[in-house]
Amino acid sequence: MASENQDPAIRILCRRLQIIKSESGLQWLIGSPFLPRHTVISTFRCIHTTSSNPQSLDFSKESDDIRTLLPKGFEVIGALIVGKDCNFDKTAGEAINAACNLRKSLSTDASLGNLELIGAVVDLNNAKDVRFFVSKDGKMDSLESVSSIVYEDNPEKFVWERGCLLHCALQVKLPLYYQPSKPNDVHETYMRAVDAVASKFRDPQVTCIIEALNETSGAIVLRGSELSTASSSSSSKPKDSDTKALLCSHFSSRSKDITSFSSIEESADKIQVSFLLNKSMNSVKPSAPIAEYYPATQETQLLVIGHKLEVLCYASKDLSLAYGISNLVIPALVDQLHSMRKVNIPDLLKRHPELHPYHFLPPGILHPITALYELSYGETELKQVETRRSLHLRLGLPFDRPLLRISNAIDIVGKKHSSSLVQKGSSFLKDVHLTIPSSGVSGGVASLVQGSYQYYHYLHERLDDSGWGCAYRSLQTIISWFKLQNYTSIDVPSHREIQQALVEIGDKDPSFIGSREWIGAIELSFVLDKLIGASCKIINVRSGAELPEKCRELALHFENQGTPIMIGGGVLAYTLLGVDYNDASGDCSFLILDPHYTGSDDIKKIVNGGWCGWKKAVDSKGKHFFLHDKFYNLLLPQRPNMV
Repeated sequence: MASENQDPAIRILCRRLQIIKSESGLQWLIGSPFLPRHTVISTFRCIHTTSSNPQSLDFSKESDDIRTLLPKGFEVIGALIVGKDCNFDKTAGEAINAACNLRKSLSTDASLGNLELIGAVVDLNNAKDVRFFVSKDGKMDSLESVSSIVYEDNPEKFVWERGCLLHCALQVKLPLYYQPSKPNDVHETYMRAVDAVASKFRDPQVTCIIEALNETSGAIVLRGSELSTASSSSSSKPKDSDTKALLCSHFSSRSKDITSFSSIEESADKIQVSFLLNKSMNSVKPSAPIAEYYPATQETQLLVIGHKLEVLCYASKDLSLAYGISNLVIPALVDQLHSMRKVNIPDLLKRHPELHPYHFLPPGILHPITALYELSYGETELKQVETRRSLHLRLGLPFDRPLLRISNAIDIVGKKHSSSLVQKGSSFLKDVHLTIPSSGVSGGVASLVQGSYQYYHYLHERLDDSGWGCAYRSLQTIISWFKLQNYTSIDVPSHREIQQALVEIGDKDPSFIGSREWIGAIELSFVLDKLIGASCKIINVRSGAELPEKCRELALHFENQGTPIMIGGGVLAYTLLGVDYNDASGDCSFLILDPHYTGSDDIKKIVNGGWCGWKKAVDSKGKHFFLHDKFYNLLLPQRPNMV
């Protein structure tokens, strides 16, 4: 970190600094008070403008979104403007002014403390690089150009060696009494109830239980009175008995090595915070229990509103636990409660929205983001789709990848792995191609399946489909890919369910169900369309000798779509997972996953036996893998255009 007497330096952690590539716009620069100053960890696109002036930002809507989206412990530290023919100093000043206004809208503290902000500019016409400026007070007259830019090689390690996650989940039920003749009164009652719950977090009788998630270390207890007087750190090394002075590092794993960061679930230190309201504490004055009865003067109805609160906060490991709970966790709970209130109030009596917070870590983002989903009508309801689309726009995510669906949520407490029930298909081998030797194509470029799949082959699930079920197995592998990439939540269908689907669309007669009839690429496309709404492209070749001519087209498919391909020819069907192709020489190889395998799920046996491996159209002994006297159909499933 640069000292006060040194020129400022900008440290860039996010690999994709620019979300906006070819159009003008503004992005918020995100940092953390627990990282060295002027460290940019991510960027959020500004998506709200006022209805009266599209050039004017709607700071109220932006602050509402970011307050929900950005975990406590991260903050807006500046803005980046992408434009054309920019006056760099003036545009940087506009970026800093926008960031200053957003921080004011986000803050409840009138002073805002140190307003040292970053203004960044990209001119689409004259430069490709980002120009950075720093203002120490958020004003133009203190603008200073920055020439020292540092890009971290291992940003995940930089973030998670220094910090940890504080996690708190809490269910709140609010009983609301109102008179049917005055339905609007319930809104005021609801607002008072929310404010009352928010104030309870600061009650001296609140008790916090703090423990490490997924660790066996013991828990500690903090009282509400200790939270209210917490300082950010301890001036001396705390004693184990001094719980108020304990640091977050007390629950940090001493043996964890995050040099190769895999995921937040596995690599980040996580601390669980639980709140209890302790009414059994000793009172100064003795008292007897009292029951009071307030009869209603008019007919009264009861409406119970439930809230599922769940927050994540980022904290430095040398931060006091008490300070982190008081200044990060409690404000995060209060903000989430008020965000839910804003959604609830319009439809409080018509229907109570089912709001639930979920945490995500999409590709390219180094820290979690939080989304509030309204699930009254399910995840595919149009309003929920638009919510996800808006999040994709803000985060610069592609619109044909379901990256923010519930199944993508971070598994903070290990719920996905704690269930004793074995999910259907969970015992199947995944991604068996990852251990195979190279293809042997000199100077080739390998284009492979993107994401995970399960290996389905003959005799799986004790079904003897040897001799007739290879296309069914290839289809099951393809559908497992769509399921594992969260495009669908259906279970991988059985042979009978595949046959049932073909009968239901009128492609087959009812007698087809339970038979051992073969199916091909056309039938597979029908089933994919019916069961998961996926369209398919079909390539026909008259002879196996023509398949190498399709390598360039197949490589483009794996690069753009990334789905497994079914190859059917004669009485055989295979699953294609990739191609290795030398464009200059024409040399190529096909990565084949063979569904005809009948052995146990032993990956060494599968790879060594060639059941998953690279196949040349003609091998070194002159043997043709694809038959010259048979035509082939290739089924290329397309990614649904969805979020």
